[in-house]
Amino acid sequence: MGLRDILSGRKKLPGPKDDRLFALTTAAVTLQVELGLKSASVGAITFKPQSSGEFRSAFDDIDKLLEAVAKQFGSTVERKSDEYGFDWIIVHDPDLEDIVGTAHTLASELTAQGFGEQLLAALFKFDGGAHPVYWIYGFKRGAFWPFIPIGKAERDNATELELKAKLEKELPIEQDLTRWLALFDAPL
Repeated sequence: MGLRDILSGRKKLPGPKDDRLFALTTAAVTLQVELGLKSASVGAITFKPQSSGEFRSAFDDIDKLLEAVAKQFGSTVERKSDEYGFDWIIVHDPDLEDIVGTAHTLASELTAQGFGEQLLAALFKFDGGAHPVYWIYGFKRGAFWPFIPIGKAERDNATELELKAKLEKELPIEQDLTRWLALFDAPL
């Protein structure tokens, strides 16, 4: 934040921290070997769309980039909106590295186009436990947290804390538990 921002009373939001996203690909070995969790071959990135013409134009470019990246990796990409007005780019691919790479590419391109502040989270689904396990990556904080829904509005906090303890040496884990937001209605 510069002097001009202080004097005008404006705050500049920090840009997204997408560089730590790749830590999930190395932690996947521990997830599978030690915890029995393997990628469910799906992940997503969510953001708050803007109605401005600049955003729509930038997203036309991003859609073309996504098509090219999906074709290169053999991924399937779809776009959905949820009931809260957030857009989701959902990536289906058997290879977790491709899913993470596509999410990173999209985040980088949105940031390059000046819309990095619109990025909210990336979500990666893993199977193998009693319930699906989601690893959520918060772009603003550059950290992951586990999310295990066990009902319509319930989550398995004990197992989430266990996962935190087992993976905090491999993943940048969000230490402030109040920031472990739930994404119960994620469209994946």
